[in-house]
Amino acid sequence: MESLAKEQIIKDLLPQKFGKAGKIWVGILLAFCTLGVIAYILQLKNGLVVTAMRDYVSWGIYISNFVFFVAISLVGSLITAVLRLTQAKWSTPLTRIAEIIAVSAITFASIIIVVDMGRPDRFYNLFIHGRLQSPIVWDVIVITTYFFVSILLLYFPLLPDMAIMMQRKDQTGMLWLNKLYAYLGKFWKNTAAQIHISEKAINILSITIIPVAFAIHTVTSWLFATTYRPGWDSTNFGAYFISGAFLVGAGAVVVAMFVFRKAYHLENYIKDDHFDKMGKVLVLLALLYLYFNVNEFLVPAFKMKKSEEEHLMGLFTGEFAYVFWFAISTAMLIPIFILIQKKGRKPLPAFIAGLLVVIGSWFKRYLIVTPTLLHPFLPMHDVPESYKHYFPTWQEWAIAMGSLAGALLVVTFFARIFPIIPIQETITEMEGHEMSHKNV
Repeated sequence: MESLAKEQIIKDLLPQKFGKAGKIWVGILLAFCTLGVIAYILQLKNGLVVTAMRDYVSWGIYISNFVFFVAISLVGSLITAVLRLTQAKWSTPLTRIAEIIAVSAITFASIIIVVDMGRPDRFYNLFIHGRLQSPIVWDVIVITTYFFVSILLLYFPLLPDMAIMMQRKDQTGMLWLNKLYAYLGKFWKNTAAQIHISEKAINILSITIIPVAFAIHTVTSWLFATTYRPGWDSTNFGAYFISGAFLVGAGAVVVAMFVFRKAYHLENYIKDDHFDKMGKVLVLLALLYLYFNVNEFLVPAFKMKKSEEEHLMGLFTGEFAYVFWFAISTAMLIPIFILIQKKGRKPLPAFIAGLLVVIGSWFKRYLIVTPTLLHPFLPMHDVPESYKHYFPTWQEWAIAMGSLAGALLVVTFFARIFPIIPIQETITEMEGHEMSHKNV
Protein backbone atom coordinates (compact mmCIF):
# COMPACT_ATOMS: atom_id res chain seq x y z
CA MET A 1 0.00 0.00 0.00
CA GLU A 2 2.95 2.31 0.66
CA SER A 3 3.63 2.63 -3.07
CA LEU A 4 0.19 4.11 -3.73
CA ALA A 5 -0.11 7.88 -4.15
CA LYS A 6 -2.57 9.85 -2.06
CA GLU A 7 -4.75 10.71 -5.06
CA GLN A 8 -4.83 7.08 -6.13
CA ILE A 9 -6.00 5.99 -2.67
CA ILE A 10 -8.79 8.59 -2.73
CA LYS A 11 -9.85 7.54 -6.22
CA ASP A 12 -9.88 3.85 -5.27
CA LEU A 13 -11.80 4.29 -2.02
CA LEU A 14 -14.45 6.87 -2.98
CA PRO A 15 -17.97 5.38 -3.12
CA GLN A 16 -18.83 3.87 -6.50
CA LYS A 17 -22.12 3.70 -8.36
CA PHE A 18 -23.87 0.34 -8.59
CA GLY A 19 -23.06 -1.67 -11.66
CA LYS A 20 -25.41 -4.19 -13.25
CA ALA A 21 -24.62 -6.85 -10.64
CA GLY A 22 -25.13 -4.32 -7.84
CA LYS A 23 -28.55 -3.32 -9.17
CA ILE A 24 -29.62 -6.95 -9.46
CA TRP A 25 -28.42 -7.56 -5.87
CA VAL A 26 -30.40 -4.56 -4.59
CA GLY A 27 -33.46 -5.71 -6.55
CA ILE A 28 -33.31 -9.19 -4.96
CA LEU A 29 -32.96 -7.72 -1.45
CA LEU A 30 -35.85 -5.31 -2.06
CA ALA A 31 -38.00 -8.22 -3.26
CA PHE A 32 -37.34 -10.14 -0.02
CA CYS A 33 -38.02 -7.01 2.05
CA THR A 34 -41.30 -6.40 0.19
CA LEU A 35 -42.41 -9.99 0.77
CA GLY A 36 -41.53 -9.61 4.45
CA VAL A 37 -43.58 -6.41 4.74
CA ILE A 38 -46.58 -8.09 3.07
CA ALA A 39 -46.32 -11.03 5.47
CA TYR A 40 -46.10 -8.67 8.45
CA ILE A 41 -49.18 -6.75 7.28
CA LEU A 42 -51.07 -10.07 7.20
CA GLN A 43 -49.77 -10.83 10.70
CA LEU A 44 -50.95 -7.44 11.95
CA LYS A 45 -54.33 -7.99 10.34
CA ASN A 46 -54.93 -11.55 11.53
CA GLY A 47 -52.72 -11.78 14.61
CA LEU A 48 -50.02 -14.27 15.57
CA VAL A 49 -52.34 -17.12 14.57
CA VAL A 50 -50.68 -16.88 11.11
CA THR A 51 -47.48 -18.16 12.74
CA ALA A 52 -46.77 -21.72 13.92
CA MET A 53 -46.19 -20.49 17.48
CA ARG A 54 -48.58 -21.95 20.04
CA ASP A 55 -48.82 -22.43 23.82
CA TYR A 56 -45.53 -24.33 24.03
CA VAL A 57 -43.35 -22.80 21.31
CA SER A 58 -44.22 -19.19 22.06
CA TRP A 59 -40.76 -18.08 20.87
CA GLY A 60 -40.02 -19.17 17.34
CA ILE A 61 -37.96 -18.07 14.39
CA TYR A 62 -38.36 -14.39 15.30
CA ILE A 63 -36.45 -14.77 18.57
CA SER A 64 -33.90 -16.96 16.78
CA ASN A 65 -33.36 -14.07 14.38
CA PHE A 66 -33.14 -11.63 17.29
CA VAL A 67 -30.39 -13.65 19.00
CA PHE A 68 -28.60 -14.01 15.64
CA PHE A 69 -28.66 -10.25 14.98
CA VAL A 70 -27.45 -9.46 18.49
CA ALA A 71 -24.62 -11.96 18.01
CA ILE A 72 -23.40 -10.46 14.73
CA SER A 73 -23.57 -6.95 16.18
CA LEU A 74 -20.79 -7.79 18.65
CA VAL A 75 -18.25 -7.77 15.81
CA GLY A 76 -18.08 -3.97 16.11
CA SER A 77 -16.54 -4.26 19.54
CA LEU A 78 -14.18 -7.07 18.44
CA ILE A 79 -12.74 -5.44 15.31
CA THR A 80 -13.14 -1.73 16.04
CA ALA A 81 -12.56 -1.60 19.78
CA VAL A 82 -10.36 -4.53 20.78
CA LEU A 83 -8.04 -4.41 17.77
CA ARG A 84 -7.91 -0.60 17.77
CA LEU A 85 -7.00 -0.46 21.46
CA THR A 86 -4.33 -3.13 20.99
CA GLN A 87 -2.76 -1.03 18.20
CA ALA A 88 -3.38 -3.72 15.56
CA LYS A 89 -2.87 -1.47 12.53
CA TRP A 90 -3.60 -4.27 10.08
CA SER A 91 -7.30 -4.05 11.04
CA THR A 92 -7.77 -0.48 9.70
CA PRO A 93 -9.39 -1.57 6.37
CA LEU A 94 -11.85 -3.74 8.31
CA THR A 95 -13.05 -1.37 11.04
CA ARG A 96 -15.76 0.36 9.01
CA ILE A 97 -17.00 -2.91 7.55
CA ALA A 98 -17.35 -4.27 11.09
CA GLU A 99 -19.11 -1.16 12.39
CA ILE A 100 -21.72 -0.98 9.64
CA ILE A 101 -22.46 -4.69 10.12
CA ALA A 102 -22.87 -3.99 13.85
CA VAL A 103 -25.20 -1.01 13.33
CA SER A 104 -27.39 -2.76 10.73
CA ALA A 105 -27.62 -5.92 12.85
CA ILE A 106 -28.55 -4.16 16.09
CA THR A 107 -31.14 -2.09 14.19
CA PHE A 108 -32.91 -5.17 12.89
CA ALA A 109 -32.57 -6.93 16.24
CA SER A 110 -34.74 -4.13 17.63
CA ILE A 111 -37.20 -4.36 14.73
CA ILE A 112 -37.63 -8.15 14.95
CA ILE A 113 -38.54 -7.86 18.64
CA VAL A 114 -41.42 -5.55 17.70
CA VAL A 115 -42.44 -8.02 14.98
CA ASP A 116 -42.57 -10.79 17.61
CA MET A 117 -45.08 -8.80 19.66
CA GLY A 118 -48.69 -9.71 19.10
CA ARG A 119 -49.78 -6.13 19.85
CA PRO A 120 -47.00 -3.73 18.80
CA ASP A 121 -49.37 -0.84 19.47
CA ARG A 122 -48.87 -1.60 23.18
CA PHE A 123 -45.08 -1.31 23.01
CA TYR A 124 -45.23 1.91 25.01
CA ASN A 125 -46.28 -0.14 28.07
CA LEU A 126 -42.71 -1.41 28.29
CA PHE A 127 -41.60 2.12 29.17
CA ILE A 128 -44.60 3.06 31.28
CA HIS A 129 -44.92 -0.16 33.31
CA GLY A 130 -41.47 -1.73 32.81
CA ARG A 131 -39.79 -3.12 35.94
CA LEU A 132 -36.06 -3.16 36.53
CA GLN A 133 -36.34 -6.78 37.75
CA SER A 134 -37.29 -7.84 34.20
CA PRO A 135 -34.51 -9.13 31.91
CA ILE A 136 -36.48 -7.71 28.96
CA VAL A 137 -36.00 -4.20 30.37
CA TRP A 138 -32.29 -4.96 30.79
CA ASP A 139 -32.19 -5.94 27.11
CA VAL A 140 -33.86 -2.72 26.01
CA ILE A 141 -31.36 -0.66 28.02
CA VAL A 142 -28.21 -2.38 26.76
CA ILE A 143 -29.41 -2.63 23.13
CA THR A 144 -30.25 1.07 23.05
CA THR A 145 -26.90 1.98 24.63
CA TYR A 146 -24.98 -0.30 22.26
CA PHE A 147 -26.82 1.14 19.25
CA PHE A 148 -25.92 4.74 20.04
CA VAL A 149 -22.30 3.94 20.94
CA SER A 150 -21.96 2.00 17.66
CA ILE A 151 -23.46 4.90 15.68
CA LEU A 152 -20.96 7.32 17.21
CA LEU A 153 -18.08 4.91 16.65
CA LEU A 154 -19.14 4.72 13.01
CA TYR A 155 -19.70 8.48 12.63
CA PHE A 156 -16.57 10.00 14.18
CA PRO A 157 -14.03 8.23 11.90
CA LEU A 158 -16.26 9.19 8.92
CA LEU A 159 -15.82 12.96 9.45
CA PRO A 160 -12.40 13.32 7.76
CA ASP A 161 -13.63 11.20 4.85
CA MET A 162 -16.70 13.38 4.35
CA ALA A 163 -14.42 16.42 4.09
CA ILE A 164 -12.51 14.60 1.33
CA MET A 165 -15.72 13.70 -0.47
CA MET A 166 -17.00 17.29 -0.32
CA GLN A 167 -13.79 18.42 -2.03
CA ARG A 168 -14.52 15.98 -4.86
CA LYS A 169 -18.18 16.64 -5.50
CA ASP A 170 -17.85 15.80 -9.18
CA GLN A 171 -16.61 12.28 -8.36
CA THR A 172 -19.07 11.29 -5.65
CA GLY A 173 -22.22 11.11 -7.76
CA MET A 174 -25.66 12.61 -7.21
CA LEU A 175 -26.42 16.08 -5.86
CA TRP A 176 -28.30 14.77 -2.82
CA LEU A 177 -25.21 12.83 -1.76
CA ASN A 178 -23.12 15.99 -1.78
CA LYS A 179 -25.78 17.72 0.32
CA LEU A 180 -25.72 14.78 2.75
CA TYR A 181 -21.94 14.97 3.09
CA ALA A 182 -22.14 18.72 3.63
CA TYR A 183 -24.83 18.33 6.28
CA LEU A 184 -23.07 15.55 8.20
CA GLY A 185 -19.56 16.97 8.02
CA LYS A 186 -19.89 20.72 7.46
CA PHE A 187 -18.28 21.56 10.83
CA TRP A 188 -15.19 19.41 10.17
CA LYS A 189 -12.17 21.62 9.31
CA ASN A 190 -9.49 18.97 9.84
CA THR A 191 -7.65 21.12 12.36
CA ALA A 192 -5.20 19.64 14.84
CA ALA A 193 -7.59 20.41 17.72
CA GLN A 194 -10.50 18.61 15.99
CA ILE A 195 -8.33 15.61 15.16
CA HIS A 196 -7.16 15.40 18.78
CA ILE A 197 -10.73 15.60 20.15
CA SER A 198 -11.96 13.05 17.59
CA GLU A 199 -9.19 10.55 18.43
CA LYS A 200 -9.82 10.96 22.13
CA ALA A 201 -13.58 10.45 21.63
CA ILE A 202 -12.97 7.33 19.52
CA ASN A 203 -10.71 5.87 22.21
CA ILE A 204 -13.31 6.58 24.92
CA LEU A 205 -16.04 4.97 22.80
CA SER A 206 -13.80 1.98 22.05
CA ILE A 207 -13.28 1.44 25.77
CA THR A 208 -16.98 1.99 26.52
CA ILE A 209 -18.32 -0.36 23.86
CA ILE A 210 -16.45 -3.44 25.15
CA PRO A 211 -18.33 -3.82 28.48
CA VAL A 212 -21.57 -2.75 26.77
CA ALA A 213 -21.04 -5.40 24.08
CA PHE A 214 -20.40 -8.06 26.72
CA ALA A 215 -23.47 -6.85 28.62
CA ILE A 216 -25.82 -6.99 25.63
CA HIS A 217 -25.15 -10.64 24.91
CA THR A 218 -24.91 -11.65 28.55
CA VAL A 219 -28.30 -10.05 29.20
CA THR A 220 -29.70 -11.77 26.10
CA SER A 221 -28.46 -15.09 27.48
CA TRP A 222 -30.13 -14.30 30.82
CA LEU A 223 -33.50 -14.09 29.04
CA PHE A 224 -33.08 -17.84 28.68
CA ALA A 225 -30.83 -18.82 31.60
CA THR A 226 -32.98 -17.23 34.32
CA THR A 227 -35.63 -19.90 33.69
CA TYR A 228 -35.66 -23.47 34.99
CA ARG A 229 -36.22 -25.02 31.58
CA PRO A 230 -33.94 -27.91 30.53
CA GLY A 231 -31.53 -26.67 27.91
CA TRP A 232 -31.60 -23.11 29.25
CA ASP A 233 -30.98 -23.60 32.98
CA SER A 234 -27.24 -23.03 32.70
CA THR A 235 -24.66 -20.81 34.36
CA ASN A 236 -22.53 -21.32 31.22
CA PHE A 237 -24.93 -19.38 28.98
CA GLY A 238 -23.32 -15.92 29.24
CA ALA A 239 -19.86 -17.07 28.11
CA TYR A 240 -21.47 -19.53 25.66
CA PHE A 241 -23.42 -16.70 23.98
CA ILE A 242 -20.50 -14.25 23.91
CA SER A 243 -18.04 -16.73 22.37
CA GLY A 244 -20.61 -17.69 19.71
CA ALA A 245 -21.34 -14.03 19.02
CA PHE A 246 -17.70 -13.18 18.41
CA LEU A 247 -17.44 -16.20 16.10
CA VAL A 248 -20.41 -15.34 13.87
CA GLY A 249 -19.46 -11.65 13.83
CA ALA A 250 -15.92 -12.42 12.69
CA GLY A 251 -17.32 -14.81 10.07
CA ALA A 252 -19.60 -12.07 8.74
CA VAL A 253 -16.63 -9.68 8.44
CA VAL A 254 -14.65 -12.26 6.44
CA VAL A 255 -17.60 -12.70 4.07
CA ALA A 256 -18.00 -8.92 3.68
CA MET A 257 -14.22 -8.51 3.13
CA PHE A 258 -14.31 -10.94 0.22
CA VAL A 259 -17.45 -9.45 -1.37
CA PHE A 260 -16.27 -5.82 -1.15
CA ARG A 261 -12.78 -6.73 -2.33
CA LYS A 262 -14.23 -8.41 -5.43
CA ALA A 263 -16.99 -5.88 -6.12
CA TYR A 264 -14.85 -2.74 -5.71
CA HIS A 265 -11.43 -4.15 -6.71
CA LEU A 266 -9.84 -3.45 -3.33
CA GLU A 267 -7.03 -5.99 -3.60
CA ASN A 268 -4.45 -3.27 -2.73
CA TYR A 269 -6.25 -2.55 0.56
CA ILE A 270 -7.88 -5.80 1.68
CA LYS A 271 -4.94 -8.10 1.11
CA ASP A 272 -4.36 -11.82 1.43
CA ASP A 273 -2.65 -11.05 4.73
CA HIS A 274 -5.95 -9.72 6.12
CA PHE A 275 -7.67 -13.00 5.27
CA ASP A 276 -4.78 -14.90 6.85
CA LYS A 277 -5.04 -12.94 10.10
CA MET A 278 -8.85 -13.04 10.23
CA GLY A 279 -8.68 -16.76 9.45
CA LYS A 280 -6.51 -17.27 12.52
CA VAL A 281 -8.98 -15.21 14.58
CA LEU A 282 -11.83 -17.39 13.29
CA VAL A 283 -10.00 -20.61 14.20
CA LEU A 284 -9.39 -19.34 17.73
CA LEU A 285 -13.01 -18.26 18.16
CA ALA A 286 -14.36 -21.51 16.65
CA LEU A 287 -12.24 -23.58 19.05
CA LEU A 288 -13.39 -21.43 21.97
CA TYR A 289 -17.06 -21.79 20.98
CA LEU A 290 -16.58 -25.53 20.46
CA TYR A 291 -15.24 -25.78 24.00
CA PHE A 292 -18.30 -24.02 25.42
CA ASN A 293 -20.57 -26.27 23.35
CA VAL A 294 -18.89 -29.37 24.76
CA ASN A 295 -19.26 -27.92 28.26
CA GLU A 296 -22.88 -26.96 27.61
CA PHE A 297 -23.90 -30.49 26.60
CA LEU A 298 -21.44 -32.74 28.43
CA VAL A 299 -22.35 -31.67 31.98
CA PRO A 300 -26.14 -32.25 31.69
CA ALA A 301 -25.46 -35.44 29.66
CA PHE A 302 -23.31 -36.76 32.53
CA LYS A 303 -26.01 -36.04 35.13
CA MET A 304 -28.78 -37.06 32.72
CA LYS A 305 -31.83 -35.80 34.57
CA LYS A 306 -35.01 -37.00 32.93
CA SER A 307 -35.98 -33.59 31.53
CA GLU A 308 -32.43 -32.94 30.29
CA GLU A 309 -32.29 -36.44 28.78
CA GLU A 310 -35.32 -35.78 26.58
CA HIS A 311 -33.88 -32.45 25.45
CA LEU A 312 -30.42 -33.84 24.66
CA MET A 313 -31.71 -36.94 22.89
CA GLY A 314 -33.91 -34.70 20.77
CA LEU A 315 -30.79 -32.82 19.69
CA PHE A 316 -28.35 -35.72 19.29
CA THR A 317 -30.52 -38.43 17.73
CA GLY A 318 -34.10 -37.18 17.65
CA GLU A 319 -36.25 -34.67 15.82
CA PHE A 320 -33.58 -31.96 15.66
CA ALA A 321 -30.54 -34.20 15.09
CA TYR A 322 -30.04 -33.29 11.43
CA VAL A 323 -30.19 -29.57 12.15
CA PHE A 324 -28.00 -29.95 15.25
CA TRP A 325 -25.16 -31.81 13.56
CA PHE A 326 -25.42 -29.55 10.50
CA ALA A 327 -25.04 -26.49 12.74
CA ILE A 328 -22.11 -27.94 14.70
CA SER A 329 -20.33 -29.00 11.52
CA THR A 330 -20.84 -25.81 9.50
CA ALA A 331 -20.37 -23.31 12.33
CA MET A 332 -17.28 -24.90 13.90
CA LEU A 333 -15.84 -28.20 12.66
CA ILE A 334 -15.56 -27.58 8.90
CA PRO A 335 -14.32 -23.95 9.28
CA ILE A 336 -11.65 -25.11 11.75
CA PHE A 337 -10.52 -27.81 9.30
CA ILE A 338 -10.36 -25.26 6.44
CA LEU A 339 -8.73 -22.37 8.27
CA ILE A 340 -6.20 -24.27 10.35
CA GLN A 341 -4.26 -24.84 7.11
CA LYS A 342 -2.34 -21.90 5.64
CA LYS A 343 -3.79 -22.44 2.16
CA GLY A 344 -7.25 -22.43 3.74
CA ARG A 345 -6.68 -18.82 4.84
CA LYS A 346 -6.50 -17.56 1.26
CA PRO A 347 -9.41 -15.29 0.24
CA LEU A 348 -11.74 -17.85 -1.41
CA PRO A 349 -11.48 -20.70 1.13
CA ALA A 350 -11.63 -18.15 3.98
CA PHE A 351 -14.81 -16.72 2.41
CA ILE A 352 -16.34 -20.20 2.21
CA ALA A 353 -15.42 -20.87 5.85
CA GLY A 354 -16.88 -17.51 6.94
CA LEU A 355 -20.09 -18.20 5.02
CA LEU A 356 -20.40 -21.62 6.67
CA VAL A 357 -19.90 -20.01 10.09
CA VAL A 358 -22.70 -17.50 9.44
CA ILE A 359 -25.14 -20.11 8.10
CA GLY A 360 -24.37 -22.64 10.83
CA SER A 361 -24.63 -19.98 13.52
CA TRP A 362 -28.13 -19.00 12.38
CA PHE A 363 -29.30 -22.60 12.75
CA LYS A 364 -27.50 -22.79 16.10
CA ARG A 365 -29.66 -19.91 17.37
CA TYR A 366 -32.76 -21.70 16.08
CA LEU A 367 -31.73 -24.75 18.13
CA ILE A 368 -31.21 -22.67 21.26
CA VAL A 369 -34.82 -21.45 21.12
CA THR A 370 -37.08 -24.16 19.72
CA PRO A 371 -36.15 -27.62 21.15
CA THR A 372 -36.20 -26.40 24.75
CA LEU A 373 -39.73 -25.03 24.38
CA LEU A 374 -40.89 -28.42 23.11
CA HIS A 375 -39.70 -30.10 26.33
CA PRO A 376 -41.68 -28.46 29.14
CA PHE A 377 -41.51 -29.72 32.73
CA LEU A 378 -45.14 -30.84 32.68
CA PRO A 379 -45.82 -33.47 29.99
CA MET A 380 -48.07 -32.45 27.11
CA HIS A 381 -51.55 -33.91 27.57
CA ASP A 382 -54.72 -33.45 25.55
CA VAL A 383 -53.21 -31.00 23.07
CA PRO A 384 -53.37 -31.08 19.27
CA GLU A 385 -50.50 -32.92 17.59
CA SER A 386 -49.35 -29.67 15.96
CA TYR A 387 -48.55 -28.25 19.42
CA LYS A 388 -45.86 -30.94 19.87
CA HIS A 389 -43.86 -29.73 16.86
CA TYR A 390 -42.83 -26.43 15.42
CA PHE A 391 -42.01 -25.47 11.86
CA PRO A 392 -42.33 -21.82 10.79
CA THR A 393 -45.16 -20.83 8.44
CA TRP A 394 -44.43 -19.03 5.19
CA GLN A 395 -45.26 -15.73 6.89
CA GLU A 396 -42.58 -16.36 9.53
CA TRP A 397 -40.03 -17.36 6.89
CA ALA A 398 -40.90 -14.31 4.78
CA ILE A 399 -40.53 -11.91 7.72
CA ALA A 400 -37.29 -13.57 8.90
CA MET A 401 -35.77 -13.52 5.41
CA GLY A 402 -37.04 -9.97 4.90
CA SER A 403 -35.26 -8.83 8.07
CA LEU A 404 -32.01 -10.51 6.98
CA ALA A 405 -32.36 -8.89 3.55
CA GLY A 406 -33.04 -5.54 5.24
CA ALA A 407 -29.80 -5.77 7.22
CA LEU A 408 -27.89 -6.60 4.02
CA LEU A 409 -29.61 -3.70 2.26
CA VAL A 410 -28.39 -1.27 4.94
CA VAL A 411 -24.81 -2.52 4.45
CA THR A 412 -25.19 -2.30 0.65
CA PHE A 413 -26.50 1.28 0.63
CA PHE A 414 -23.87 2.35 3.14
CA ALA A 415 -21.17 1.08 0.76
CA ARG A 416 -22.77 3.15 -2.03
CA ILE A 417 -22.95 6.35 0.04
CA PHE A 418 -19.78 6.23 2.17
CA PRO A 419 -16.26 4.78 1.74
CA ILE A 420 -16.26 1.23 3.03
CA ILE A 421 -12.56 1.59 3.90
CA PRO A 422 -11.47 4.70 5.86
CA ILE A 423 -9.74 7.03 3.38
CA GLN A 424 -8.01 9.43 5.75
CA GLU A 425 -6.77 6.67 8.06
CA THR A 426 -5.40 4.77 5.07
CA ILE A 427 -3.58 7.88 3.79
CA THR A 428 -2.18 8.63 7.26
CA GLU A 429 -0.88 5.07 7.63
CA MET A 430 0.65 5.21 4.16
CA GLU A 431 2.42 8.51 4.92
CA GLY A 432 3.63 7.21 8.29
CA HIS A 433 4.98 4.09 6.62
CA GLU A 434 6.86 6.15 4.04
CA MET A 435 8.32 8.40 6.75
CA SER A 436 9.59 5.37 8.68
CA HIS A 437 11.27 4.09 5.52
CA LYS A 438 12.94 7.45 4.94
CA ASN A 439 14.22 7.54 8.53
CA VAL A 440 15.70 4.09 8.08
